[in-house]
Order: sequence, then structure tokens, then C-alpha cells
Amino acid sequence: MALTTRPTFSELPRRDCVELLRRGHVGRIAFAFHDRVDIEPISYVYSEDWLYGRTSPGAKLATVQHHPWVAFEVDEIEGRFDWRSVVVHGAMYLLEPDGGDRERELYAAAVELLRGVDVDALTPGDPTPFRTAIFRIHVDDMVGRRASSTT
Repeated sequence: MALTTRPTFSELPRRDCVELLRRGHVGRIAFAFHDRVDIEPISYVYSEDWLYGRTSPGAKLATVQHHPWVAFEVDEIEGRFDWRSVVVHGAMYLLEPDGGDRERELYAAAVELLRGVDVDALTPGDPTPFRTAIFRIHVDDMVGRRASSTT
């Protein structure tokens, strides 16, 4: 079907950005070290200006420990000119289960949030038991864009 009008592009208001982050559970995280930028898909949960997720130990975590600034993007795509996208910038923090009181509290809260999406996360029935590293990303800033093929 051909477009009868030109698509429109606009910014999403903050409330729409937050709602998109709440609805989504898979996005892409971008991180850089020296002259290399990588992007990887990752599952997440959004709560109160934080993104929570888990991943496997490896190069990504080693890189982020040296340079914690990341970008994160989530999209909802219905068509070529019908989509919404939110990009978040912030620092990524690894959470440890055996740190001080506050660290243990943050870790437990993150596990609870993650289990809201996958009840078996970090249990004996976990479908991805190799994802043992829990992190959170602070939403320092967020920008949302949308395209629409209708007026």
C-alpha cells in the first residue's frame, strides 16, 4: 500500500518515553572503549529512572568496568513509517549480592524486578542460568522519537 501523505516525525513527550520503556523488555545496549563501539541486545526492566538487566560475564562487563557510560535503545515498530523509539544515556553499575547492606538491598530489589518479567530468573529453573551478572543503568537523559504515516 502506497503512502498517500508524507510521514511525520516528532519527539515523544517524556511520559510516552517512560511508558514505552515500561512496556518493552528487550532493547539494545551500546558501549564504547577506545575506538570501538559495540551494540548488543539485552532484556531489561524499567523502574523509576533505572533500567535493570542481567547478562553473562565477559567482554561487555570488562569494557563497562573501564568506561561505564552506555546508551540504550528500545523500539516499537509497526511499519516503515510507524514506529516509536527511546534512547537512554547513563552509567551502568554492576550489582553484587554480597556487598554492603545497601548493595545487597539493591541486588535483591533488582532480582525482584527481573522476576516480574521472568519468574524463573536466578532460580534452579532459570532458562538462562549463565546470565549471572546483574546491572542497572541510571537514566541520565532520554530522548524519544516517533514516525507516523497517518495524519
